[in-house]
Amino acid sequence: MTVIQSIPALQDGVHALGLDIDPQALRALGDYAVLLERWNRTYNLTAVRELERIVPLHLLDSLTVLPWAGDGDLLDVGSGGGLPGIPLALAKPALQVTLLDSNSKKSAFQQQAVIELGLGNVRVVCGRIEQFRPKAPFSRIVSRAFSEIADFVAPTRHLLAPDGRWLAMKGVYPEDEIRRLPEGVVVEDVHRLLVPGVEGDRHLVVLKHDRT
Repeated sequence: MTVIQSIPALQDGVHALGLDIDPQALRALGDYAVLLERWNRTYNLTAVRELERIVPLHLLDSLTVLPWAGDGDLLDVGSGGGLPGIPLALAKPALQVTLLDSNSKKSAFQQQAVIELGLGNVRVVCGRIEQFRPKAPFSRIVSRAFSEIADFVAPTRHLLAPDGRWLAMKGVYPEDEIRRLPEGVVVEDVHRLLVPGVEGDRHLVVLKHDRT
């Protein structure tokens, strides 16, 4: 499948999600999918290796959280192959995205994607969460990579603005994980996500600092 052939799936999926993404951004998303597929032949960026599966399982899945991404600075923790940060940055150029990952090979891919796609609104940081000290906290922190929500929010508390939100992308409704949240963190809402072309449950858990 070529990048031209992958665009209709993107267009149909974006339309099904009710998102307004301009044609140039759609083409860039297709280019990113091809780049991810090509690098995956050498580096273990993602378990999904076929281009026709990358579009729904990675790109469209990432774009489902766009309505909750906000308008400020967004941190993508454990970004891996740049997901969901790069698709969100492509779809919303006004969003300032930082990709954080401790794996140097994955960060190298992210930097190459930033260069090839001309992403002026994306910054790549290779390092551990605990050692990351940005100049200012983030209004949104997102991740698809953590198996446990508590393991996502606990080490990133110092990175979230007082009125910010964590966006935890999950599969089935994580009832047990929500019960194990650390003190001082509360769930604001849980949204069921419908990803075109993807079977199975998907949920977005929106969390915030407990100010009570």
